[in-house]
Amino acid sequence: MKRYFTSVPVILLLLMLSARISQGQNLKTADKQSPDSVVTVKDGTYEGMSRGKYIYEPYWGRVRFTIKDGKYTEIRFGIRDSSLHETFDGKYEKHFEGNAEYIQQSRNDWKGVQTYPKNLAGKGDVNKLDAISGATWSYNIFRASVNEALKNNNDR
Repeated sequence: MKRYFTSVPVILLLLMLSARISQGQNLKTADKQSPDSVVTVKDGTYEGMSRGKYIYEPYWGRVRFTIKDGKYTEIRFGIRDSSLHETFDGKYEKHFEGNAEYIQQSRNDWKGVQTYPKNLAGKGDVNKLDAISGATWSYNIFRASVNEALKNNNDR
């Protein structure tokens, strides 16, 4: 009788483990997602706003683009400073006068604001974009804004 009670928990444990393993193997191929999965997006005009991960900063990215025949076109992107009520552009560095590091950072991110839309049009997938060295702030806001636009359109 003692042998029976000690082997029952072991058998139950083995059954639970084998059930978990077999669940992963019984998934249909269509249910599995790989990093290279292609996401198709309907043709249309998309618009989104996001601060990305910078939720404690007053900067909002706004993107608007059209998808036609599965390709990104007419991509417009900008970042707005909601505290100063002005657009982040090539002249924004004036706010960092006397701080060479911040001025350079501003220039790098302005280059990103101009470049990321072109790169998205070429790559066709926001997840395949690479950040420009020194322009990760604008990169993160751009990606988050594009993802928000795609999400908003899919929620309709």
